[in-house]
Amino acid sequence: MNILDKIVIDKRKEVILRKSLIPIKQLEQSVLFDRPENSLAIALRNSASGIIAEHKRRSPSKSEINQSLNVQDVATGYEDAGVCGMSVLTDAKYFGGSLDDLLIARAATKFPLLRKEFIIDEYQLLEAKAYGADVILLIAAVLSKEEIKNLSEFAKSLKLNVLLEVHNEEELQKSIMPSLDMLGVNNRNLKTFDVSLETSKALSTLIPDDFVKVSESGISSIAAIQDLKNYGYQGFLIGENFMKTDAPGTHAKKFIEQLEAK
Repeated sequence: MNILDKIVIDKRKEVILRKSLIPIKQLEQSVLFDRPENSLAIALRNSASGIIAEHKRRSPSKSEINQSLNVQDVATGYEDAGVCGMSVLTDAKYFGGSLDDLLIARAATKFPLLRKEFIIDEYQLLEAKAYGADVILLIAAVLSKEEIKNLSEFAKSLKLNVLLEVHNEEELQKSIMPSLDMLGVNNRNLKTFDVSLETSKALSTLIPDDFVKVSESGISSIAAIQDLKNYGYQGFLIGENFMKTDAPGTHAKKFIEQLEAK
């Protein structure tokens, strides 16, 4: 059993518990639930940099990244830096995040927020909407084609953008459907944690131009982004490179300035 399998088993238990604690009707009554669509896909298409910056305290591959920073400060720093949107890890056990992180980021900013989570149930999409997310992540490695279809269509009915993440050609081929906005290629092998940008390059020609192409993981240099843009990528998810510093927003601002100056 790999780490992804373990996370999904734990996530199923967690969702059952959360459903028992907070009924759907309560989520639907959230003041944030009726917010209009705030499209990350459109922001990426219109951006010179395409940066999606991430808030992440820790991960299974890097036990601790940054536990000390205030979510609000990180969010406002990223927005001031001019990133297209922010990814917020909401998994507690493996990443040290929470839905409250999403709520705090939403209160402090206006740019699109991605709930980065291991989504296996429609209930989690209702949570995402209620806590201020604009975008949800679906991971092809843990979902069947039917599940991807049902979850993505339900997300669209909630005016949420959908970012579908793949790791290989097999996952990509089962995932391409009109209810997606963005197709993300994760450069990290979830079984070995090895990272290679060649994964994004190899899959780029297989992704239809209808979708915004997003490259995820292992992106830490201007040169890497310039290289990936040649393969049609318009979005670049960067987490550890900013979060391992004491001022993620400041570093994101410098990074974007250097990128746009090239």
